[in-house]
Amino acid sequence: MAQYVSLERPREGVALVTMSNPAINNHGSWAGIGELATTMKEARESGARVTVLASGVPGHWFEHAWLQDLADGLEGKPTTGNGIAWYNALFEIGKTDVVTIAAVSGDCSGGGAELGWACDLRIAEDQALFGQPEVQIALTTGIGGTSRVARLIGRTAAAELVMLGRPMTARRIHELGGVNEVVPTGTSVEVALRWADELASRPAKALATLKQILIGNDDLNLTDALANEQRLFQSVATTPEAARTMRGIQTRFDGGESIRGVYGLPRDF
Repeated sequence: MAQYVSLERPREGVALVTMSNPAINNHGSWAGIGELATTMKEARESGARVTVLASGVPGHWFEHAWLQDLADGLEGKPTTGNGIAWYNALFEIGKTDVVTIAAVSGDCSGGGAELGWACDLRIAEDQALFGQPEVQIALTTGIGGTSRVARLIGRTAAAELVMLGRPMTARRIHELGGVNEVVPTGTSVEVALRWADELASRPAKALATLKQILIGNDDLNLTDALANEQRLFQSVATTPEAARTMRGIQTRFDGGESIRGVYGLPRDF
């Protein structure tokens, strides 16, 4: 039975995975991250198409690696678990058949923030801070806190974040493009679950393939990325579901519905 991580299924196709380790303010012990990875895998294999990652510790989302485990592991001493857990968690976040949403309800830093950067979407509460303090620990980032962040918020802002080692506010990260929405304190999980409900209603193959395009394009130049996108488009467009859905939507247009009525309005409209 998991000690630090819980799994709820608030609705079909949606999983809520919550990490709670108040004794160390949700710093990433090897045991805790191991449970996180295992629980995400359990959620996915039991039918979750969208997973929301949340914290049960007020003031903290997922913080940086628990330094006791990190130091012990580097010195060959016993740790609370296996350090490979961090890569297992990233592997689960990257699975294309599930969309991951970080519901950032408090400060996040280091490896914890790096798990958030790897998620597909990020909903952050107004008071949350995002930090990569590794330089102040005489370390560097190790699992995306520089490489992935530079792609999300730009090289200049990423350099500031990692070289000074001081946190940035959720508002600033949002302005830089690293967060999808900033919400009032105490509402990140609620908002993330609303997003999850909408995502879970989308056609599964199309949603998974779009995530595959996004991930693939990170490693390709534009010419190859466009070719990859077209190849994956063809794999979805030729399915019976796509044909059926296209004709159904065209029927709605033919019946007089507007494009706004069919596809909806922006959240901030």
